[in-house]
Amino acid sequence: MQMFPQFTGFDWDDGNRQKNWRRHKVAWWECEETFFNQPLYVFQDQNHSMAEERYYLLGKTHNHRLLFIVFTRRSSRIRVISARDMSRKERKVYLGKAEKDTQV
Repeated sequence: MQMFPQFTGFDWDDGNRQKNWRRHKVAWWECEETFFNQPLYVFQDQNHSMAEERYYLLGKTHNHRLLFIVFTRRSSRIRVISARDMSRKERKVYLGKAEKDTQV
């Protein structure tokens, strides 16, 4: 994982894995793919980082599905908490940043 060299893989909670599929039809492997595709934008989720540091990312799958993923760190692994399709506002931010970055 180029952007996360300190991480060695993923740590899945079966409940979250099933919840993401039931609620949002996002498969666990789509979440993992997103961490390997560019552009990828990661932000600290300060509003929800009470018990542990949480992050969210805006990224895309191999099939260009745009996802919003909330995750945390568990030792050297990434634990996905939630995943869904980006909202209209999130897509606008993602595509705007991506366009700006390709012009550099």
